[in-house]
Amino acid sequence: QVQLVESGGGLVQAGGSLRLSCAASGRTFSRYTMGWFRQAPEKEREFVALISWTGATGYADSVKGRFTISRENTKNTVYLQMNSLKPEDTAVYYCAAPSNAQAIGSAREFYAYWGQGTQVTVSS
Repeated sequence: QVQLVESGGGLVQAGGSLRLSCAASGRTFSRYTMGWFRQAPEKEREFVALISWTGATGYADSVKGRFTISRENTKNTVYLQMNSLKPEDTAVYYCAAPSNAQAIGSAREFYAYWGQGTQVTVSS
């Protein structure tokens, strides 16, 4: 079982930056792929970024070059650095972990554990 708690959301102007954090429980965090997703009002939850247990990363095309995912295994934490934010980045952001710890995938159904989400609002 993995428990996830996100933090770091808030209100920012377009062009600004935010860093989200996701703290995970469990002694095997370092072996897990971790993902970030987001859900805007009246839209489906969509993949944003992932980082494997080896440190390999993947991004949605919409955030590539602006967002950076990283992890700090000694703190059981994964981060999402968001730069050059746009109003269309406004959403609730969730971190997630798969049931098969070391598997890698971007589909929402692939992930079994979810945090409660943190709101990011980008004003124009």
